[in-house]
Amino acid sequence: MHAIKTQNLTKTYVTRIKAEGLAAGFRALIRPERRAVEAVRGISLEVGRGEVTAFIGPNGAGKSTFIKMLCGILHPTGGELSVLGMSPARDRRRLAMRVGAVFGQRSQLWLHLPALDSFTLLAAIYEVGEAERRRRVGELTERLGLGGFLKVPVRKLSLGQRIRCEVAASMLHDPEILFLDEPTIGLDVVVKQAIRELIAERSRLRGTTVLLTSHDPSDVERLCGRAVVIDRGTVVLDSSVERLKSEYLGRKVVEVSFAAPQALPEMPGVETESEPGGMRARLTVDIAARPIGEVMERLSALGGVRDVTISDPPMEEIIAAIFGKGGA
Repeated sequence: MHAIKTQNLTKTYVTRIKAEGLAAGFRALIRPERRAVEAVRGISLEVGRGEVTAFIGPNGAGKSTFIKMLCGILHPTGGELSVLGMSPARDRRRLAMRVGAVFGQRSQLWLHLPALDSFTLLAAIYEVGEAERRRRVGELTERLGLGGFLKVPVRKLSLGQRIRCEVAASMLHDPEILFLDEPTIGLDVVVKQAIRELIAERSRLRGTTVLLTSHDPSDVERLCGRAVVIDRGTVVLDSSVERLKSEYLGRKVVEVSFAAPQALPEMPGVETESEPGGMRARLTVDIAARPIGEVMERLSALGGVRDVTISDPPMEEIIAAIFGKGGA
């Protein structure tokens, strides 16, 4: 059985066109001009139970609109939609008991209350018994490192602390589907890894279905088995993450600073950008052509290396590369 199934799903917004000039402004008051904007255009998608799928694309691509339709927050303009065998528009309340969500721009926590109080309220809403609530809060507190700020009002938390609490809240009622929008934003490496391990464990042991949006390529690479890329409301790529890794995630970015000016040697498979003065450089490494370890050895041999960071290219660059290949 599919956890999510859509067929030719569409969503069109009707917006007013802003009038320019005084005369046009008066006309707009009497007869405002409107235009239709297609946020989602004919998306057909099937996601199996227990599958962890990356749902990625540039800002404004239609990701949030699509997910809000899956949750029942928005109603489709056209097409068919089923989540856990239910229609989100008709069965929103029943469906809400079986899904969890993290939306970066909308909190499910009460800002003036400590997160622990929000967990108590949410447990009551989702009909989680007291003993089970205590057990689940204890487990999530330990896994996500919440103990130091559970009793602090949410409005006083840092972004990273709040996101951790949002993730815990989304899992409190043990949902069958998780919709996660940027679940590792603002987090350090250790906490990112803890969240990734928790998400992977939920999918593996409990069969939780996960639809994940992220601008961190490492989230996609380490969590997901499948990647769906959308742009302008339509799917441009639907492939395994293994294919995505081999074709689009096969690069690393090395940023290095030196104690003294350096002229970097040319290396096949490496694109180099040096700042004026030769004190800093950015290297983009095709790891299929040049192992990252070899690049690090060449840099170390130059001497005077003060700092080195290795990271993935920004998600925007990866998406641009996909579009450059036509999403083939």
